[in-house]
Amino acid sequence: MVDILLQVRKYRIIVALRGIQPKDVTAAARALYDGGIRLLEITFDQADPNTEAKTADAISAVRREFTDRILVGAGTVLTPDQAKVAVEAGAEYLLSPHFDPTVVTAARALNVPSIPGAFTPSEVAAAWEAGASMVKLFPAGKLGIPYLKDMAAPLGHIPLLPMGGVDLANMNDYLALSNVTGIGIGSAIVKRSLIEKGDFEGLCKLARSFTEKLPQ
Repeated sequence: MVDILLQVRKYRIIVALRGIQPKDVTAAARALYDGGIRLLEITFDQADPNTEAKTADAISAVRREFTDRILVGAGTVLTPDQAKVAVEAGAEYLLSPHFDPTVVTAARALNVPSIPGAFTPSEVAAAWEAGASMVKLFPAGKLGIPYLKDMAAPLGHIPLLPMGGVDLANMNDYLALSNVTGIGIGSAIVKRSLIEKGDFEGLCKLARSFTEKLPQ
């Protein structure tokens, strides 16, 4: 099993590729890699009836392109079946927007880390006790820095990954918190407008603006 906690502590940012056309996934991943990103999440689109096949193809394509240079995870994993599809395609860790103990259990059976989502202290604690490798606090932007600070007192032993509302302006405020291991970022880096017009150099520069700002 990948030590996802160690990898997130090292690289600090997981970038989510959401709603990207299959033809653009590898080029987008290459641009993000060139911009310093080493942790990538390729998400299931639950509104798309073909999402399992499409997401599996995207994960496989990125794994073939980068082998071990990027750690590739699957995002928006809602069911044990999706966990299995993702891992069979090459996903090395799983993220969810919610906490479902059956998904965490499936991830452990598949020998991959699980990062479930949570919103309240009760959900965070339950996800950790169920075997999560860390807990995604989502949507972090609705809660803010003071909320995470308050949670650190009783639940500071649980590593958190804030996602949703994290951007260039506030990322280091989140990373300065003792209970925050890393951050998850989606549209603040992955601008669909850049990808749609084929501006992968622009995507690379945007990613680099984040990685260069990380605390040393």
